[in-house]
Amino acid sequence: GAPNVSTATAVREQHGHDESMHPCAPPDVVVWPQAVGQVQELAALCHRCRVPMVPFGTGTGLEGGVNAVQGGVCFDLSRMDAIAELSLEDFSVTVEPGVTRKALNKHLRGTGLWFPVGTVG
Repeated sequence: GAPNVSTATAVREQHGHDESMHPCAPPDVVVWPQAVGQVQELAALCHRCRVPMVPFGTGTGLEGGVNAVQGGVCFDLSRMDAIAELSLEDFSVTVEPGVTRKALNKHLRGTGLWFPVGTVG
C-alpha cells in the first residue's frame, strides 16, 4: 500500500520514459519494493496474472527500456540501496539494485577504489 504503491498519473508518467527519444509509455502502477522477498512476491504475482514487469533504476537510460509499451507494473528499485559487502582484496562489492554510482563512490572514498562511468565487465 501507500507509500509503496502509486497509480498517480504524474508518478506513472515519470516512470514511463527515460532519456531516450521514445515517447512516454507509462505503466499501470508503480511499486517500490524494499527487500528481495517483496520483489519475488510481486514478480510471482505478475507472472501468474500475465502482467508485464518493468524494472526502473534512475530513468537515465538511452534505449527506452523503462517504457511500459504494454502497461504493467513498474518496479522502482531505488529504495533497495544497501551496500552489503566490500572486499578490498579482490576489488568486489555486493550491492542492492538501487545503489547509484555516486553512492557507491561515496562509500568507496578513502579506500583507493572507485567505480568509473563506462566500465565494461
